[in-house]
Amino acid sequence: QVQLVESGGGLVQAGGSLRLSCAASGRTVNTFVMGWFRQTPGKEREFVAATHWIDGGTRYEDSVKGRFTISRDNAKNTIYLQMNSLKPEDTAVYYCAAGSLTMATMRSSYGFWGQGTQVTVSS
Repeated sequence: QVQLVESGGGLVQAGGSLRLSCAASGRTVNTFVMGWFRQTPGKEREFVAATHWIDGGTRYEDSVKGRFTISRDNAKNTIYLQMNSLKPEDTAVYYCAAGSLTMATMRSSYGFWGQGTQVTVSS
């Protein structure tokens, strides 16, 4: 019922910035929380940030606090991840997620996923 499409990934130097976008379509009325996860080869998909669709509340993984900002545009059914001061360890495929009732950090809490967008940070 919900489709998610990520965009905005790319190759940047350490200290640079990128803004990821996730456009949602379909029956988005029940997507109470949307967020971002990331994954590198051989590792589990890990939580990055989440926002409540209605009130805009946010939650961040400790390693990105102060550097990343999650936001939403209700009119466009789109969430964003502004990534500043990027580090090589931020390199990963970033996935948009939706459908959690709370700002959960477990991937099993989210019922809808995008296909991912690659972010590579060089040093």
